[in-house]
Amino acid sequence: MITRREMLLASGGIVIAGGTLTSSRAVAEEPKQLFYHTTAPNNAEPKLDDLVKSWITPTKHFYVRSHAPNPIIDPDGFELKIEGMVNRPTALSLKNLERFASHSTTATLTCAGNRRSEYNAEGKVGGVPWQSGAIGNATWQGVALADVLKEAEVTPDAKYVWFEGLDEIEKGGGIIPFGGSIPIAKAMIGSGAGAPLLANGMNGAPLTADHGFPLRTLVPGYIGARSVKWLGRIVVSDRPSPNHYVATAYKLVKSTDPIEWAESGPIYRYPINAAICTPKENAQLAAGEIDLAGYVLPTGRPGTTVKKVLVSADQGKRWTEATMVGKDSEFCWQLWNAKVKVTAATKRLMVRALDSSGGFMPYRVPWNAKGYLQNSWYKLPVQVN
Repeated sequence: MITRREMLLASGGIVIAGGTLTSSRAVAEEPKQLFYHTTAPNNAEPKLDDLVKSWITPTKHFYVRSHAPNPIIDPDGFELKIEGMVNRPTALSLKNLERFASHSTTATLTCAGNRRSEYNAEGKVGGVPWQSGAIGNATWQGVALADVLKEAEVTPDAKYVWFEGLDEIEKGGGIIPFGGSIPIAKAMIGSGAGAPLLANGMNGAPLTADHGFPLRTLVPGYIGARSVKWLGRIVVSDRPSPNHYVATAYKLVKSTDPIEWAESGPIYRYPINAAICTPKENAQLAAGEIDLAGYVLPTGRPGTTVKKVLVSADQGKRWTEATMVGKDSEFCWQLWNAKVKVTAATKRLMVRALDSSGGFMPYRVPWNAKGYLQNSWYKLPVQVN
């Protein structure tokens, strides 16, 4: 658990290091090495060759997804409100949270819109035009959501837990927070890799502003939208959150009319996905054997592991099995590398994958209006001389 003192230092206090006073702003956040699709709000992804340099994604290479400008939050005055179907509604300061047992969980976050830009070849979709970098694997520090809910005494008929951020999003002529909700059964997992956290740390340091300082949720196995940043309010309920980002957005719809929205349920688990990260798109390659590297994320179902990653340089006539790199850990990606032979006839490289729960990447994913869950065979155009 990142302590309140560490948070305060990260928010701009003074750090005493080796007897020297230095500003914590100079050490709290590494320089960004991302491509920004937008800066108001911040939406950015890393270069793919940077992304696969390490199984743990450095914060500077971790994608940023926001729906509004980062809120300015005073950690001294911060309170997390817990309301709804609980016997003991409460408001917890950062200091209050320190009394709960600390946990550290390594888990991959991926945006539901990762690889969204590929849908545009079939029909224009809305949203941030993500390439393949809206994904990252980090170690998160915090307290178990279940421990906090147990202290609040959740009532027996509760079915969902809502999360609301402290960001302010202009929507429908008003201001709303970003929100999410998860089933109560998921929320009450108190230990193990799948346990949701109230996270205040990332890769051993306090959360940065882009990643939800001072507190966010971390829900392993679910799309990133359920890991709400700048968390300010938890509501326990007998139904999913009515927040726009549960009731309307983050659903698979062919059109955006009211019937489609109402008939479609919220997205929770992410499907299996993979990408080729080196060589780069449209790279000039010499004929012969080349090295490939990439990532694969198995379906976000408990206990699921990568079964096989296959690459092809001849339109799928022959497939070569890739070698896994890094740890095989629940709710985490794996990196992979492979060698394939390319010729003047090679126009693109392809990767597909299968996992232990039966998940597989199809050749084509049906188009949807919001561009979510693109996990078809990854096809990388190249030029061979």
